Parts: sequence; structure tokens; C-alpha cells
Amino acid sequence: MASIFTKIIKGEIPSYKIAENENYYAFLDINPLAKGHTLVIPKNETDYIFNIEDEEYKGLFAFAKKVGIAVEKVIPCKRIGITVIGLEVPHAHIHIIPINSIYDMDFKQPKLKFSNEEFIRIASDIKSEYEKL
Repeated sequence: MASIFTKIIKGEIPSYKIAENENYYAFLDINPLAKGHTLVIPKNETDYIFNIEDEEYKGLFAFAKKVGIAVEKVIPCKRIGITVIGLEVPHAHIHIIPINSIYDMDFKQPKLKFSNEEFIRIASDIKSEYEKL
């Protein structure tokens, strides 16, 4: 059975897309820790990030870097934090999170809520910056 992320890639489940190419896809997390919290995934469904082949792994992180730079241009923050947890969805993914302190990446904290219109605006602003890179 396909993961929720594979269903997002195929358009079976809607997402707030930031960027996409033939191998990778980036979209806003709908339960974000911070405004602009983005997920970056390989289109090839692999459960564990360290099981990804080397070239795909390098490509995933290069794609995530460009996404992170775009997020940082839109969302005021000190840094972009990245994390890979890999337990909640059986499809490898990288969290790109705008942060101002180490505590901004604590997944125990309450998730933010945004309206559909706000998610669309955030995604559009980040996508616009991504396309300039």
C-alpha cells in the first residue's frame, strides 16, 4: 500500500506544493512547528533514509538545501533547521524548519494552525523564491 506521501506525489491527496522535479517533491507540513515548516521527500518510496541509494540521497539533500534557502528568504528566522526522524510515515523525508532557537524543533510542542488561504500564501511565497534560485 502506498504511503500518504506517495499519494500526495500522485495528486491523490492535496498538498501545498513548494517545489518538484522528476525525483523529489517539497510541500508544507500541515501540522507545522513553525510558519514555513516544509517536508522534502524523494518520489521513490523508501521507508528509511539510510536505505536510499547514494546518488538519490545526495540529490535529496541538494534539493532540500535549495528549498531551505527559499524558506529562509520568506520566513524571518535565525537559521533553517533540518531533521530526519522517520518514524511517523514509512517514506523517508526531511523536515525543513525555520528556527530562532534549538527549542523550535521540539516536536512535543503544540503545532501551529493556519487557514487554507494562509497555507496557500506561504507556499506561493516560498515557491516564488525557490524558482528564482
